[in-house]
Amino acid sequence: MIRMFLAHPASSLAQLSSARVFFCLLLCFPPVWTSCPQPCQCTDHSGAMAVLCSSKHLDAIPKDIPQDAVFVKLDANKITQIPNNAFKHLNHLEELDLSRNAIEKIDMAAFRGVADGLRTLDLSNNLIQSIPKEALVKLNAKIRLSNNPWHCECALQEVLWEVKLDPESVNEITCQTSVREEYVGKPLIQVLDSGVNFCNIHQKTTDVAMFITMFGWFTMVITYVVYYVRHNQEDARKHLEYLKSLPSTQVPKETISTVL
Repeated sequence: MIRMFLAHPASSLAQLSSARVFFCLLLCFPPVWTSCPQPCQCTDHSGAMAVLCSSKHLDAIPKDIPQDAVFVKLDANKITQIPNNAFKHLNHLEELDLSRNAIEKIDMAAFRGVADGLRTLDLSNNLIQSIPKEALVKLNAKIRLSNNPWHCECALQEVLWEVKLDPESVNEITCQTSVREEYVGKPLIQVLDSGVNFCNIHQKTTDVAMFITMFGWFTMVITYVVYYVRHNQEDARKHLEYLKSLPSTQVPKETISTVL
């Protein structure tokens, strides 16, 4: 090695300088694929990036998930909300597991940017009572919504009409609360299969409310008219009695006739 260096000092120095530059670039500018959100683990899964964040006590969705992530597991954490554009930069995302969290709110554009490629979405075992239809309708993914405290109403029924549910978990979507008390505790699919239409119930409820309101206004108007007529009659009677009490010479007969 020393002989080679002495024989070709210029070329050897050039090689050493190139090596130093290469190692400096590695230290100063690490490749994108090496970045991984703390305290998650990023691994290769059959040639695809898998980001494993299960049971890491996360209370929010990490913002530094690698862009080339294909599988993302965020299950068994303390996440309470999925904000707008939470996964917008993940153009290669195919599987997303958000089960066993404390999710209560899902924003309308929560899954914007992943609609085309996402194949499975697991939202089971959370605290979701309702979800905006706009958040899920553009997804082609198979979705798990089981074991959430759902409020069964028209809005939830419209969501189920639009999305592709995981058939293995569809019977586990249960009404914890409902617009009708008799449906509480029953599987939503079973209720809908029996012919119940929550949207019709909502419409009927709205119609009844409007009818009651209109009837109340009508009753108020009639009451006012009756009061007004009776009040005028009372005033006319008192005025007539006053006229009769006056001396006959002071009250023309035409005036009495007019009052009568």
